[in-house]
Amino acid sequence: MTSLLDTTESNGNWAFGDDVVIGCRDLQRRFGSGETAVDALRSVSLEVTRGELVAIMGPSGSGKSTLMHLLAGLDRPSGGRVSIAGVDPAKLKDTQLTKLRRAHVGFIFQSFNLLPTLSAEENITLPLDLSGEKVDEAWIDELIRSVGLEDRRKHRPAELSGGQQQRVAVARAIVHRPSVLFADEPTGNLDSQSGADVLELIRNAVDTYGQTTIMVTHDQRAAAIADRIVYLADGNIVGEIDQSAMDNVAAALRGAAR
Repeated sequence: MTSLLDTTESNGNWAFGDDVVIGCRDLQRRFGSGETAVDALRSVSLEVTRGELVAIMGPSGSGKSTLMHLLAGLDRPSGGRVSIAGVDPAKLKDTQLTKLRRAHVGFIFQSFNLLPTLSAEENITLPLDLSGEKVDEAWIDELIRSVGLEDRRKHRPAELSGGQQQRVAVARAIVHRPSVLFADEPTGNLDSQSGADVLELIRNAVDTYGQTTIMVTHDQRAAAIADRIVYLADGNIVGEIDQSAMDNVAAALRGAAR
């Protein structure tokens, strides 16, 4: 039986560095054909290194969601390649692809996507239960403490605020220590304070656990916590800005306000 590692590319033109957790080269996605075809992604190349938080921004229709779906192995590209922990998901059969995502990918959704019949703790441990992994109680306790839900662990989603539900979703996404965490508009359904709290949790996961994270967002406040912001427009990367540049801009703005 072919293992996931058997699909890793060895071509020097494709291989990434050892510190690159997820990336793509010349990634393209076309929907439809002929005159009605739409190129959602045209030729996107991106590398995200271990412990890095990258925010992807751009106007509606720029290709943000398409890029995230391709990087997460939820869709297959029309051209180019993706690497998740050294594996090209396009080369996997459906069962292998499910195993790859289960082992290496975590998701935080805008709409929380919690199971209403499960408690907060049961929602958090669900990925482990589905994969048959043993639950490390000490790790679960630490995780629940880190998201501030010690007194809500037995509550069901209907008994939690929106901010608390998203805290559960954050913990669920990182409970199996994925290679990469995807956050899809994680503050989109939250008030400003709850959104700020969730962003702090995401940043803490990066800083404390070295959690590589890709966040798709329209929210400037969310993008501000990133190590790097990648801007998309019309299916292409049109610009990038890293944290040092963001710090320089912020300093300049503070100086101008004096």
